[in-house]
Amino acid sequence: MGIKTAQALVAEANSEIKTIDVNQAFNLFKNNECNLIDIRDIRELEKEGRVENSVHIPRGMLEFWIDPNSQYFKEGKLNLEKEMVLFCAAGARSALAAKSLKDMGFEKVSHIEGGFGSMKQSGFKIK
Repeated sequence: MGIKTAQALVAEANSEIKTIDVNQAFNLFKNNECNLIDIRDIRELEKEGRVENSVHIPRGMLEFWIDPNSQYFKEGKLNLEKEMVLFCAAGARSALAAKSLKDMGFEKVSHIEGGFGSMKQSGFKIK
């Protein structure tokens, strides 16, 4: 039995989820139509900076913090009616995370192509 590579999992996820570019993400964010969720590790945020007004949910806790039935649910942290726009450093982890949220039943989910790397070059404010 062969195991799937991480690359294969990301490719599979990308075929099933919605990927948006940084300009689409910026417009959704600017118009208050999404939850902008940074799933990077806290050390990455401390080192690279963070997107102003984004919500940090570490990748390892995403499913637990976003599930209203979980004891770890973060009440009031997200608007569950709005699109969940995820990003990581470059787009691989956010693709896997977006697929996971889709598998949970969230319909309005996407991730940002190029992740934080492309966001730094755009209109997003980094602090």
